[in-house]
Amino acid sequence: METVVFDLDGTLADTSADLLAAANACFAERGLEARLDPEADALIAFHGGRAMLREGFERAGIADIEAAIEEDFEALLGHYDQHICVHTQLYPGARAAIEALRAAGYKTAICTNKPEALAVKLVAELGIAPLFDALIGADTLPTRKPDPAPYIASVVQAGGDVGRSILIGDTVTDRKTAEAVGVPCVLVTFGPEGEEILRLKPEASMASYAILPNLVAQLLPKLA
Repeated sequence: METVVFDLDGTLADTSADLLAAANACFAERGLEARLDPEADALIAFHGGRAMLREGFERAGIADIEAAIEEDFEALLGHYDQHICVHTQLYPGARAAIEALRAAGYKTAICTNKPEALAVKLVAELGIAPLFDALIGADTLPTRKPDPAPYIASVVQAGGDVGRSILIGDTVTDRKTAEAVGVPCVLVTFGPEGEEILRLKPEASMASYAILPNLVAQLLPKLA
């Protein structure tokens, strides 16, 4: 069965503002003036919690940054869990595109480096959980993307064939994952990197979800 696998943060939904708010809450609890900006620092959010904490602590001049990151990481997850969908929104057209893919007979799955429990909670709050046949998070398996195992697991769990699958993502991690598995990769250009992401030379790119169903049909045609 043909399967379309989606990254979550920065691909299906713009989660940056809520992620950055969680990091800023940690800085505030330490009495630091350092803050990450929802617009200027959006790209940092998509590199994960530790990357956000590291950036803030560097700006604040913290002496032992790595130790501070480990001290605050669980607190960051807690803040995020409590305010996971305050500002987060699906990218325009995402829901309609997924519905069109499913109507055409494609399986759909999520493979994300967000912890599984948070990913499950977010897709539920966004109202899109029924649109996916599988969800694999950062801690579902012992490894995470770009290791191929989580991607493969997402396709298998969805009831698909890895050799007849495609990855939709937004970062170098997604590109490397697709290369490791040996499947096509579509990278979105509506994220913080814009068209700069094209330096990774994906098999295709998209600036709008409106073109995704046709794009998938071209790259992953249905078998008769």
